[in-house]
Amino acid sequence: MERQDYIASLVAGGCAGMCVDLILFPLDTMKTRLQSQQGFYKAGGFRGIYAGVPSAAVGSFPNAAAFFVTYEGTKSLLGGYFSTNMAPVTHMLAASFGEIVACLIRVPTEVVKQRTQASPSLHTHHVLLTTLREEGFWGLYRGFSSTVLREIPFSLVQFPLWEYLKTVWWRRQGGRLDSWQAAVCGALAGGVAAFVTTPLDVAKTRIMLAKPGTATASGNIPLVLYDVWKCRGVYGLFAGSIPRMTFITVGGFIFLGAYEKVRRMLL
Repeated sequence: MERQDYIASLVAGGCAGMCVDLILFPLDTMKTRLQSQQGFYKAGGFRGIYAGVPSAAVGSFPNAAAFFVTYEGTKSLLGGYFSTNMAPVTHMLAASFGEIVACLIRVPTEVVKQRTQASPSLHTHHVLLTTLREEGFWGLYRGFSSTVLREIPFSLVQFPLWEYLKTVWWRRQGGRLDSWQAAVCGALAGGVAAFVTTPLDVAKTRIMLAKPGTATASGNIPLVLYDVWKCRGVYGLFAGSIPRMTFITVGGFIFLGAYEKVRRMLL
């Protein structure tokens, strides 16, 4: 990938990530509280829906930038090894690598953000200091494996579907897609991926919010999912699916549309 492409992906991805995280933050808060063990209203209900927004603001640009730089770079690299017919495989692998790199930034900010969302009486810096004091630096990475195991299946569904929808639309109109058309494709792909991976998101939320030393905090995803199913059934496994799908569908439109727009402007 050329230097200009690298910079364009970095800036476009970062700008797109900030737009989504800050505009749709209340939906993310509601999703977290619906998935929390104490339940929606005990976790804050509709109060303080911007609790944790400083953590999201700090992490959104570098997180999104890291993903797209890795995604575009890997896609470019693998393009020389795979034929055009293998494009979906290229997109899946590129998205998976992108998510793993992005999670190095995403998980600490997600831990602080979700704990603040579920305890709106606390401020972001109090949650950060408490986590460091009680669990040390690695406490910020609790839920790393569950986040990766959520994001990779999500990307395996979203990005090949996004690229496929863009290709179909491009062929049908016989020319280049506008940014809003790429955004519509991203919204549809994101909504499908969001619903399919909601149980993994529930497990990730429970693990991040669990008290240190509990069975849930150990990060055993099958055990967490079984516990949720035993206590709340299928409904519990898909708790928060509506705000999550709304967040990612609308977010996909803004995120991928903004990414395409900014990237084309820079190139």
